[in-house]
Amino acid sequence: MNTRTLGNSGLEVSALGLGCMGLSFGYGPATGTKEAIQLLHTAFDSGITFFDTAEAYGPYTNEELLGEALQPFRKEVVIATKFGFKEGKTDLGMDSRPENIISFVEASLKRLKTDVIDLLYQHRVDPNVPIEEVAGTVKDLILQGKVKHFGLSEAGTETIRKAHAVQPVTALQSEYSLWWREPEKEILPILEELGIGFVPFSPLGKGFLTGAINENTQFDKTDFRNIVPRFSEDNRKANQTLVNLLQSIAKEKEATSAQIALAWLLAQKPWISPIPGTTKIHRLQENIGGASITLTSEDLQKIEHAASKIEISGARYPEHLQQRVGK
Repeated sequence: MNTRTLGNSGLEVSALGLGCMGLSFGYGPATGTKEAIQLLHTAFDSGITFFDTAEAYGPYTNEELLGEALQPFRKEVVIATKFGFKEGKTDLGMDSRPENIISFVEASLKRLKTDVIDLLYQHRVDPNVPIEEVAGTVKDLILQGKVKHFGLSEAGTETIRKAHAVQPVTALQSEYSLWWREPEKEILPILEELGIGFVPFSPLGKGFLTGAINENTQFDKTDFRNIVPRFSEDNRKANQTLVNLLQSIAKEKEATSAQIALAWLLAQKPWISPIPGTTKIHRLQENIGGASITLTSEDLQKIEHAASKIEISGARYPEHLQQRVGK
């Protein structure tokens, strides 16, 4: 697989990374350890060198899983993790106080079985802690050799600018896909200006853009999508138009909807590295196939023209979670 550099940082990653949250958290029961390790090893063998986790995925269990699975080739991969919630639990609210960041890093290094975190993100902007303090704390950890690069997740332009002035930000991680294009308004321009890479999560619309979900799909009771307005039955039905568009283009290219959605993202900027997640090896291999599809300018114009006529229904987060983003 081709590699990409995240902004001006020099951090080289595979064009597609792997979002590992779903192996432990968020989308129903956790995957068995043996199956999860097999998937992670298959990803590495297939050219993926960029793995994304967080303290909150579990909490802790996802980092432990990656620590065990990636240890045999630790020096050949980039591991990104995230801090910022009290006790690593999203429902307890945010905590980016310097002492919490420092204690998180010490514990995370042990869970990941490593001596350095390649990319350390603040998971969500903490309104109670100035971002300059957060960036300064990470800067100290970088000087100590415990962290290599600093990242932000779901941050707004003001936060990005303030943080970058204290410690250069290597990457921003936020949602971006054909059915969530908000970053194009303000986020992509500021990242380009400052030389910051972009790591889109949910590049397949939390599975919707694969075409495997319709209005009749039943999610596991622990699945996060049950509380996402965009995944209500009516909205899934309304949003099917976008999937139909992807499927028609995929047919022409002898590809799948998921592969076209990923190829579209990769075509937007050379410093974008999406991190689709999956628990299934055949889906992993399908996603990897998306990295080798080249969409021509004509293809991209056709997608743009058709997509511009489609109105997406439903918010991407329930209100209480929406309040945590774009600060």
